[in-house]
Amino acid sequence: MRSDGSRKKQLIVAFHFQFARQAAWKCDSCRRQGLEKKRRCGWLDDLAVEPERVVWARGSVRLTTCPKSYITAQSLDWLERYQLQRLFGFSDLMQLPARDVEALCVLEKETIAEKRRDNE
Repeated sequence: MRSDGSRKKQLIVAFHFQFARQAAWKCDSCRRQGLEKKRRCGWLDDLAVEPERVVWARGSVRLTTCPKSYITAQSLDWLERYQLQRLFGFSDLMQLPARDVEALCVLEKETIAEKRRDNE
């Protein structure tokens, strides 16, 4: 798990990446095609090999590194818990740690913005 960048941005990237074309970002096929340097894979030791540029974008979210290596396990966990809670109802938020409540609020805000974009 990587700790680069802010928790909030990693969570927002994870949210938007779930709507992306996942097949284009499979690590094995990316390496076979020699794209890991061009896409600035975060698993590489030296990202300075390629100049910094946007390699992935969706809406207003942009990354200069591969999203697969940027998203943390914690962000994926929050995203899964958010989706489950939307399906089965939110638990008592007062019983959750502040970080979890903040993550749920970020994901709710992104969900509302996504629905708004779909309606335009």
